Amino acid sequence: MEFEFSIPVLVVGGGACGCIAALSARDAGAEVLLVEADERPMGTTGMSMGLICAAGTRAQAAKGISDSADAYYEDIIAKTRGETDPVIARAIADHSGPTLDWMGERLSMPWELDMGFRPSYGLSTYRMHGWHGHDGQDMVDLLHQRLEDEGVMVMLGAQLVEIHADDAGRVLGVSLRRPDGSVEQVGCESLILASGGYAANHDLLAQYIPSMADARNNGHEGSDGTAVLLGQKLGAALGDMGAYQGYAMLTDPQGISVVPGVIVDGGIIVNAQGERFCDESEDIAGMVHPVMAQGGPCWVVLDERIEAAQAYTPEMKTLTGLNAARRGADAASLAQSIGVPAEALAAALAEAAQAKAQGRPDIMGRCWSDAVPPQGALSAFKVVGAIYHTQGGLQIDGAARVLREDGSPLPNLFAGGGAARSVSGPAHWGYLPAMGLCTAVTLGRLAGLSAAALVA
Repeated sequence: MEFEFSIPVLVVGGGACGCIAALSARDAGAEVLLVEADERPMGTTGMSMGLICAAGTRAQAAKGISDSADAYYEDIIAKTRGETDPVIARAIADHSGPTLDWMGERLSMPWELDMGFRPSYGLSTYRMHGWHGHDGQDMVDLLHQRLEDEGVMVMLGAQLVEIHADDAGRVLGVSLRRPDGSVEQVGCESLILASGGYAANHDLLAQYIPSMADARNNGHEGSDGTAVLLGQKLGAALGDMGAYQGYAMLTDPQGISVVPGVIVDGGIIVNAQGERFCDESEDIAGMVHPVMAQGGPCWVVLDERIEAAQAYTPEMKTLTGLNAARRGADAASLAQSIGVPAEALAAALAEAAQAKAQGRPDIMGRCWSDAVPPQGALSAFKVVGAIYHTQGGLQIDGAARVLREDGSPLPNLFAGGGAARSVSGPAHWGYLPAMGLCTAVTLGRLAGLSAAALVA
């Protein structure tokens, strides 16, 4: 194979993982080229809330929050019931905080601790970091500005179609398809796959996550499994291919997420009969299944207090601007507005309030010790369940090196983000909030540093 040119470090994917990988490798002194399939970078990062879960950060310390890598590791192990890769889990726990601090100090990225996202869904303390008033697409745009600032070469409209390697599995280069159909051959000394997962690949979903094969996909269409499929051809092992983030609160028809804080602060979900059917606070990803099982849209019910507490988030601002909520002065008037039986809705709210007052779990098993059920003037958003992104992928080690079935590393192949095995265990129930972007930036940094060291 003859290559038109060669680069020491080649990064495939222009989302959070790829950008951080490229910036880390560049910061370590390597010459880097980042290629992205879309003409305007977006990916799964651009469709996210832009939140990163990290432990032991300076932003936490500034808010008086004491946290550690060990505590984060324990949360990961507990949420996944001990069924995650402990090596990757340790890498995420140890390096998420330093990665976020590096992003703030070296790249001047304005991430701070989000105190509006209280500890929940398996997180034992405040770990949610974000850019106040901004979402995932803002993060992508800022990262690409930093790529330009640091002199990282970027090639847009370049889709990975093949990886070329020698008999020992050493990557020699790649084939990239351009928008006009032409194919360019680019050589490299190390390759980082950061091109997303496979939530948009129906065949792979049917194979690995059949329960979500026909679910609505609220992820990027570019998450087509390219990294997984091409990595397998090189002999890479796969891990936790049944893991994913589902989400139960995608507004219909707006296609905007109702933020988790609405539930954490006391919101409930009812079906078309006005009845609750699950503990909404138990599983941020797994709640998609009981919602989908209702056979139609459901309603997230909240009150003015909850709405005001979460009004700072970009998603809730957008939903407010679209006048997406149905409203009522009380349960009866809201029930009429959303077309559910008034008696059932009133009974659901009353039972939750009674459980709160009596200090007991409600009929769905939800504990109300740190939240208050909706009361007074109410509002509701019509929602459906969807898959947002997959959490399984290429097996990696603690340095983001891609591994073969026998556990040995491929010589110069690295992966992170949606392309790599995450720390969500074998299924939906192991997902911690904002783990998607946490693994993206943390594994991206580890991959970038490892790739740069290889070509030094």
